[in-house]
Amino acid sequence: MWNQKAFERGNSRSVIRELFAYGQKIKAERGEEAVCDFSLGNPATPPPEEVLTAFRTFAASDDPMALHGYTAAEGDLGVRKTLADRDTRRTGEPLTAEHYFLTAGAAPALTAVCYALTVGAGDEFIAPAPYFPEYAVFSTVAGGVFRALPARLPDLGIDAEALGEMITPATRGVFINSPNNPSGVVYTRENLLEVAAVLTEKSREVGHPIYLICDEPYRELVYDGAEVPYLPAIYPATVVCYSYSKSYSLPGDRIGYVLVPPTCPEHGELRAAIAGAARTLGHVCAPALLQYVVAAAEAKPDLAFYDANRRTLYDALTSCGYECVFPAGAFYLLCRAPGGDAKAFSEEAKTREGILVVPCDGFGLPGYVRIAYCVAPSVIARSLSGFERLAVLYRSRGISIK
Repeated sequence: MWNQKAFERGNSRSVIRELFAYGQKIKAERGEEAVCDFSLGNPATPPPEEVLTAFRTFAASDDPMALHGYTAAEGDLGVRKTLADRDTRRTGEPLTAEHYFLTAGAAPALTAVCYALTVGAGDEFIAPAPYFPEYAVFSTVAGGVFRALPARLPDLGIDAEALGEMITPATRGVFINSPNNPSGVVYTRENLLEVAAVLTEKSREVGHPIYLICDEPYRELVYDGAEVPYLPAIYPATVVCYSYSKSYSLPGDRIGYVLVPPTCPEHGELRAAIAGAARTLGHVCAPALLQYVVAAAEAKPDLAFYDANRRTLYDALTSCGYECVFPAGAFYLLCRAPGGDAKAFSEEAKTREGILVVPCDGFGLPGYVRIAYCVAPSVIARSLSGFERLAVLYRSRGISIK
């Protein structure tokens, strides 16, 4: 016997991972150029030089236990002090090491937060669509219930009024992901102020804080001067979950943190609950070497790389007639699926042209596909003729590609 829910999750990979596994298989059989893989947010640009230098420096150390031994469960004190000083400069908030809990990336951070906030059966977590599908997993593993707020079209902002109508006394948290995966949308300060006003009113109404769970692994990946506001300054009951996977091109080297700022109601108790949740879920400490690397390397992502890919892909697809959402951040492009069936279009792109794009049904946005443009420019160049042939094919069937 085994846990049936765990079996079901383990026996059915996400559509993103299924496409990625398919791409790996085809590349192994036919060569790299047999597939144009836009499935996974796996940066093709190398880590910043500051990060590589830190790795080299630590690798040359003659004191391996200082690098590879245990740290405190919440992370090395010196590392947390460095991160607090760095974020204090960035945000103007007086942050200290005690506000941080280091994790092996954002996923365990988010799971621990959901677990810490779930106090009874039926507690709810809400995410505005489109949303990262794993939010449903993180919520339900913690014993909660996941609910999706329908997307606000056409701008894909957050419908604050509809959010207020969804909130019940069982609501414990609302996920915010900006820049957004899968849309690349950056929520405006005005939109976030609307959300904050609704949550403030509803928290008063239900008699307990409704927490914003801010998932921001893409916060440095913004273009054209787009602003990513520091959410705790807008809504105090905010917990920030961060990962260096995207900003430092380290998706396979898992390191991130939970920040419970001093503005947060009962922040000390909440941080303790998050630590206890992480312990319950098997956390010992975040990878020590990665802790030291991210503390030593204060770096920025290669925005020029992503921006060039963004513009090339958007311009090419829209010139073919596809309807796309021009992304202000992250490295994803949303494209409306011809005929409105994203799964069918994804399958046709895969089988006919070897182009792997993710249907967004699982992101709460049916009718669109996600294209991860964090790939080598050569992959985009190779894909364009295939996208054009698909457009011609759909038109020949009398199907508009918009």
